[in-house]
Parts: sequence; C-alpha cells; structure tokens
Amino acid sequence: MDKLRGMETFIAVVESGSFTGAAARLEMSAVMVGKYIAWLEAQLGTRLLERNTRRQSLTDAGRVWFEEAKRVIEQVAIAERSVERLRTAPAGTLRVTAPTSFGGCVIAPLTATFLQRFPEVRVELDLTNRMVDLVEEGVNLAIRIGDIHTGDLVAKYLCPYRMVICAAPDYLARHGTPQTPDDLVEHLCLSHTVWTARNEWRLPGVEGEVRWKRDAILRCNDGYGLRMAAIAGAGLLLQPEVLVADELANGRLIRVLESYTPQPRPVHLLWRQDLRPLPKLTQFIAHIMQAGEECGL
Repeated sequence: MDKLRGMETFIAVVESGSFTGAAARLEMSAVMVGKYIAWLEAQLGTRLLERNTRRQSLTDAGRVWFEEAKRVIEQVAIAERSVERLRTAPAGTLRVTAPTSFGGCVIAPLTATFLQRFPEVRVELDLTNRMVDLVEEGVNLAIRIGDIHTGDLVAKYLCPYRMVICAAPDYLARHGTPQTPDDLVEHLCLSHTVWTARNEWRLPGVEGEVRWKRDAILRCNDGYGLRMAAIAGAGLLLQPEVLVADELANGRLIRVLESYTPQPRPVHLLWRQDLRPLPKLTQFIAHIMQAGEECGL
C-alpha cells in the first residue's frame, strides 16, 4: 500500500470522526479505509486509534502520527504547487552557456532585461569557449557560433556572426591603411588564442579566398583584452562586429578592408528535446530571439 495515501486516509478518519466519513471524503469504500488503517498500524507496530461501536479516539501514538502526517501532506502539496508553477510560469534556475566574448557582450545584457521581466527566474550564465555537454552538465540552453552538430538537440538560428578588420587611428597613422590583403604583409596582427592552431586570416577576394598567415604579436584568450590592445594601437584586429560596434561608432577603431570581410558564421541556440519544455526556457529563448530581431544581431 502507498504510505502517503495511508496518511491521507488516517487524517480523513480523524477529521471526519469515522471510517464512513473518511470513505465519503476520499471516494473509497469503508472497507478500504479500514485496510489502510490496519496496514499503517502494522507498519508502525502500534495502535493509532481506539475504537468501539460508539466512538473512536486517538492513542498517544495516534496523536503524534496525526500531527506529523498532516505536516507531511502539507509539504507534499506545497511541493506539487511549486512544480506546477514551474510548468505554468517562468520560475526556478535556468542554466545557460555561451562563448566568452559574445556571451559577455550580447547575452549578459539580454539576460538582465529578461530577469526584469521574470523576477522568479534565476540564471546561471557560464561563459566559456569550451564545448559544453548539455545533458552531462545539466545545462538548459547553449549559444553556439559556427557549424553545429545537433545530435538529439533542438537548434534555432539566431543571427549571423559578422567579422570585421579594424585598427586604431594611431596605428593606421603609423603603418598606413591596407587596401588589399597583399598589404597585410606590412602590418601587425592581434589574435585570439582560439585561432592559434590555424593562425591565419581567411578573407574572400575577387579571385577566391585569400589566406594571410603571420605570427600574431599578441595572442589573448579574451576578446575584450584584444579590443583594448587594438584601441591602444597594437595592431590590426579581426573581431566580431557586434563586439566592436561602439568603438567603430565613436571612432576609437576604424574598419579596414571592408571588401574582404570574412563570411559571417551562424549563431544558434541549442537545447534538449522536451515534449513540455519549461516556461523559463521557452520565455528566455523567445526573449533572445525577439531582441535579435529588434537589434539586428
């Protein structure tokens, strides 16, 4: 027999004053009510009720069991309501992973506005360039840049990840402004450590792809650090447009070789398949997608 059902039955017997009253409340037979009480007493090794033909009363053990059983049933009801809220309204903790630079520059601000809309949600934002296993690490949503292998995951296209080549006005004043990829041999470059293995820029040209391969004078594992070095005049920087948009707008960086911009890479949202995805996830996805459309990511 089910112990929780037994607790509910015992509580109904005490509150209604009889097996018959409990049976009517729980929509079961009085015989079944009696079986639950007998089973509970056998499980506990003591009598819970003193019964005769006229009335019933609680034993000392019965009084203790009644109070504790009510507390347990109330906690179960609270837990059920909490789970139901998760299924009907955004609440609880949402775990999201995104590439370091894109996540910090784009996803973090969007997360802030999402949390203002849904204060019952808590977000754990893991910014890393490591390929996170959503299932193994219990992550709800991943933002990925470039080619993807979905496997059992659901994928939704977010935006193109456009790259630009830029440099500080001071650097260009000292080294000149390159007009074609051939001019790059006279220039210094800055590179992200993620690209170190390839260590080359692949730029589209009139006669096909142009590859510029040269040791970077500065490699860094953080896009912000590279951006600050470029602003200080260290060299040419190949960087996602969204990450340097403000610097391009205010003139701290100047775009060069616009006709040779690398092909944009796709940005996708990925999450685990679920017949009934939680509102905290569906609302976050909708929030990111809407922001992407409005901001032209």
